[in-house]
Amino acid sequence: MAEPRAVAHIFKAQPTEEGAGVRLNRVFGYRQVPLFDPFLMLDDFRSDSPEDYLAGFPWHPHRGIETVTYMLQGEVEHGDSLGNKGVIGPGRIQWMTAGSGIIHQEMPKPIQGRMGGFQLWVNLPRESKMMDPRYRDVKAEDVPIVEPDKGVEVRLIAGRLGRARGPIRDIVDEITYMDVTMAAGRRFEPRLPAGQNAFAYVFEGEGTFDPEQRKKVAPLHCVLYRDGDTAVIQAGDVPFRFLLLCGVPLKEPVAWRGPIVMNTDQELEQAFREYRNGTFLRT
Repeated sequence: MAEPRAVAHIFKAQPTEEGAGVRLNRVFGYRQVPLFDPFLMLDDFRSDSPEDYLAGFPWHPHRGIETVTYMLQGEVEHGDSLGNKGVIGPGRIQWMTAGSGIIHQEMPKPIQGRMGGFQLWVNLPRESKMMDPRYRDVKAEDVPIVEPDKGVEVRLIAGRLGRARGPIRDIVDEITYMDVTMAAGRRFEPRLPAGQNAFAYVFEGEGTFDPEQRKKVAPLHCVLYRDGDTAVIQAGDVPFRFLLLCGVPLKEPVAWRGPIVMNTDQELEQAFREYRNGTFLRT
């Protein structure tokens, strides 16, 4: 028998600045470790004001994580130390495995005055921290759209839903990443495997995430679930859209400073020492 997940916590995204002065909303991050394990951070960088984001994220390093950039509007121009260059447009996904080390930049640009999306950081397990870095660019048309129930539409970025499978299939951690849109008043009960950490982030409309429908959750709020194997989600009186993710926790020590996440402080010191002396990149 299915065991519906209860809501453990509801967090409100907090305004912050990153990069060269990009204003964004941090859904969760350093202060919430290890509640979201294997997820480290989620940033919502949607904005209609170019001064909020045009400074961008100039060249900077990463090690020990995967970053997932998912665009809704506008574009992000990117380049990295592997020689990859391109533009992430609406509906596209950039899934970058930093592994042993990569240096890149991301520069947001508006389309018709609008720009926005999300960046997720996923931790790498100890044995994969120093793997070769790699980069995947997923086109919008390659993301399957699933309709599991009437009035429910899911863009499946990673993982499985019914017979559908997301386009990113060589990720290190076992995770599911869905962009869910629900018509007003509709209900959705996705399977979220027991033992995995799961959360939802609302960015349009409002609805409930607990079986008793006790509390409506509005935009800029994140729901962290307790354990169970299904979620019971009910849209309110207007269309409802949110990200829904789950993943197998690593249950490993986290040593995190800026753009680098390792398992020990000694590994962090080594990474920053290598960055300073020019030996950071292994490939």
